Amino acid sequence: MSGTLNKVMLIGHLGDEVKMHYFEGGGCIGRFPIATNETYTNKQTGEKVTNTDWHNVVVRNKAAEICEKYLNKGDKVYVEGRLKNRQWQGEDGNTRYTTEVHVQDFTFLTTKNESGANTQPSQPNTTAQATSNNPVSTPAVAPAQNVEEDDDLPF
Repeated sequence: MSGTLNKVMLIGHLGDEVKMHYFEGGGCIGRFPIATNETYTNKQTGEKVTNTDWHNVVVRNKAAEICEKYLNKGDKVYVEGRLKNRQWQGEDGNTRYTTEVHVQDFTFLTTKNESGANTQPSQPNTTAQATSNNPVSTPAVAPAQNVEEDDDLPF
């Protein structure tokens, strides 16, 4: 294979509110952590073990504003994007490093009824595309559907 691929897909829960930063040129960036869990049974002790991984998520421009408006701590969200590594000088003079997920697509998986937010009573799931070059238009909203959850889903 001659090409390369940098793609990340996560389904997890927000660990904090979306933190926004606005720039002079009118652009903005939103940052928030997402927690993903891995659960398994320890074969020696028989106890259930859960490992949590934290991911730093970055959303830009209109997509960031949509996330800030509709996402709350604890909400479940699907994000798709690419990994980016960043470094900077800390206040103590040491070089700091971080790995971030730069979002290109996302879907809200928690309805407003589940999140307990004080918005309209039945807000359906919201989907939006985010690219660094093109700002996002208003999210596509599908009509509410009555769907029962399957317990044998792999996630």
